[in-house]
Amino acid sequence: MYFPLQDIEAAKINVDDPDHLRIHSIETFGTHDGPGIRLVIFVQGCQFRCLYCQNPDTLDVRGGTLVEINELVNRAVRQKTYFGKDGGVTVSGGEPLLQRSKLLTLFKRLHEEGINTCLDSNGRLNNAQVHELLEHTDLLLLDVKHINDDIHHKLTGLTNKNTLELAAYRESTGKRMWLRYVLVPGWTDQEEYLEEWAQRFTDYKTVDRVEIIPFHQLGLHKWALMNMEYPLKETPTPSEEIKQKALGIFNKYFENVILK
Repeated sequence: MYFPLQDIEAAKINVDDPDHLRIHSIETFGTHDGPGIRLVIFVQGCQFRCLYCQNPDTLDVRGGTLVEINELVNRAVRQKTYFGKDGGVTVSGGEPLLQRSKLLTLFKRLHEEGINTCLDSNGRLNNAQVHELLEHTDLLLLDVKHINDDIHHKLTGLTNKNTLELAAYRESTGKRMWLRYVLVPGWTDQEEYLEEWAQRFTDYKTVDRVEIIPFHQLGLHKWALMNMEYPLKETPTPSEEIKQKALGIFNKYFENVILK
């Protein structure tokens, strides 16, 4: 079983209930998706079909659970004392931009409560609605999965054009951004493309941090449970040599590179 690509409006995920967000799960006291301690909301639905997807159960735009935006705000308010000056709420996925109008409501409400907002996205969509949401997004975590469009197509099923354009738009606004790169042996570890990726963003003033995320097999069991063939089941985690090579290249172009 493999979920087909669907347009968000066709699935009516963005309009089925304006007061609810379709989510997969919620993590409290998260420390891996943005700065500080965070409430992390994993939304349902994604148009990318990444070969290494660790959460294939988030792909179906018709899955998940509808949760009231009021309830999500209330949860964040209850956890607010733990956020400190750096923490807040991160919306991850799935792909959050598929529910952009709902997230705009959520982020406005969070800002009214003095809560920091963070959006973890693959940049699939880049339009006026997305731009409005980004105005209320304190930090964008942008996953740029490959700089070469042909390889990006093979890796995700779609082009990287919108992702690169969204990165450029975010830069034009002067608002903060972290870039993320999943390091997959044989797929995203090519030295020439690591150089090209870094050169693309080295002059961006809004990039506070670059994260290198080594590929792992932790999502394999989910593919098996869903009777889906995992394309990278024979792919190893990156060796120390591969990780240090990527880190060395990115360190030439960025001041704050984190190897996760």
